[in-house]
Amino acid sequence: MSQTATTSPVAALADRIRAGSQVSLARGLTLVESRSDAASELLAEVWKDSGNAHVVGVTGPAGSGKSTLVTAMANEYGRRGLKVAILAVDPSSAYSGGAILGDRIRMTELAGRKDVFIRSMASRGATGGLSRAVLDGIVLLDAAGYDVVILETVGVGQAEVDVMCVAHTVFVVSVPGLGDDIQAIKAGLIEIADIHVVNKSDRPGADLTVKQLRESLRLAHRRAHDWNVPIVKTTAGSGDGVAELLDEADKHREWMTNNGALREVERRNAVTRIRWAAQTLIGEHLRTGNYDFDTAVDALIAREEEPRRAAARLLTALAVNPNDIKGRGPQ
Repeated sequence: MSQTATTSPVAALADRIRAGSQVSLARGLTLVESRSDAASELLAEVWKDSGNAHVVGVTGPAGSGKSTLVTAMANEYGRRGLKVAILAVDPSSAYSGGAILGDRIRMTELAGRKDVFIRSMASRGATGGLSRAVLDGIVLLDAAGYDVVILETVGVGQAEVDVMCVAHTVFVVSVPGLGDDIQAIKAGLIEIADIHVVNKSDRPGADLTVKQLRESLRLAHRRAHDWNVPIVKTTAGSGDGVAELLDEADKHREWMTNNGALREVERRNAVTRIRWAAQTLIGEHLRTGNYDFDTAVDALIAREEEPRRAAARLLTALAVNPNDIKGRGPQ
């Protein structure tokens, strides 16, 4: 029997993704966002081919020029011969739940390039502007051979710290002249930065913003062996400072590799994935199990049982084979 006849549609899709097909990659990302069983099968197919890309998170307040900066970064990475994927996490549409696609509209100059792939994903109300689909999307982009995955997050403030659990290197973007001395401090982002970026640095007040950031970093609680967080001035519209910024990102990746920090990020990532997978499996079985879940709910309403005891009793009943549960993976 031929190999074609024995290869499942999902396995064939995985092969095309690994071969670099952007059309197939787009289809795979759609499966991931739809949370279908096929997405779980696809992720299982490509998992072993991931783990190589440098994931760079770009976060900061609205109006700081993140999308323009990401475009400039993609152009610079292209000049260095690297393939770049961009995941722009957009606010969910109030009508469809899909991404509004504002970031892709702003990145039109990158359209049509073989070395750049752009995808908007809906935040779907997820804390920090991130959805579970983002983590799985990064796996697909990694397996497709992209050297760098840039994750641009919604500028939603303090909850944005979720990006730290996903990215290897986090850029926190500030800009002078928006009414606050340092927007990153107000938003609660100062602590998560691996590199601070003062964008639109051709504006008045850029040097003052750098000075304030430097003072805040000096006062922050840091250990002697921690990464020395740099501050880089950029003007994304003209590309000034972007090459230096990517050089610092490379230095940070090297530092992480040499000091064990990269393994810690990957460990956080793995913990999150396993937790989500377990939650999915448990939730599915609670909905489809043979025991009476509704009885436990009624007992809670009647105040005959408290939530922790009810949950413990239901979990005891989950001694089943995970493969018997429909929806076998995290979506």
